Amino acid sequence: MAIIADNKDWTWILSKPCPECGFNAQEVTPASVATTIPALLPRWQAALKGPNVEERPNSATWSVLEYSAHVRDVFEVFTTRLELMLSQDNPSFANWDQDQAAVEGGYSQLDPDEVSADLVQNGLDAASAFGAVPLEAWQRRGLRSNGSVFTVVTLSGYFLHDVIHHLHDINA
Repeated sequence: MAIIADNKDWTWILSKPCPECGFNAQEVTPASVATTIPALLPRWQAALKGPNVEERPNSATWSVLEYSAHVRDVFEVFTTRLELMLSQDNPSFANWDQDQAAVEGGYSQLDPDEVSADLVQNGLDAASAFGAVPLEAWQRRGLRSNGSVFTVVTLSGYFLHDVIHHLHDINA
């Protein structure tokens, strides 16, 4: 089953709480990402241990396995973006098509135990990277391919929303 691509611009999440999951990105800093991510990882691990994790609830929604593989990759993508922001002035981020990544990565065919292990490692790596950002670097900037401007602080909120929102999506 093909998933309908999510083409929404989610940057609005930086200015108001998410009405679906309740997340408030304005309260997030790199330091809070560093402590929140490790606390969320057990919820992802538990979700991947549930029954029928490879089954989609409907034709337009990813399975728990697919959401988990996506978040595994989100950790890596945002760690890379953070590293660019800290090592370059005003870097541009390459476009990342999450739907294409799901197809090319065969998310629906992956082993849940392997996804869980990789998700945890990538999550811990992301937490460590965000936790290591010195206060004086929190306002460094980066540009998304659509022109959206992020600081390290706003990237932190945008990133953490993705992780938490998808826990909401899978009821975990």
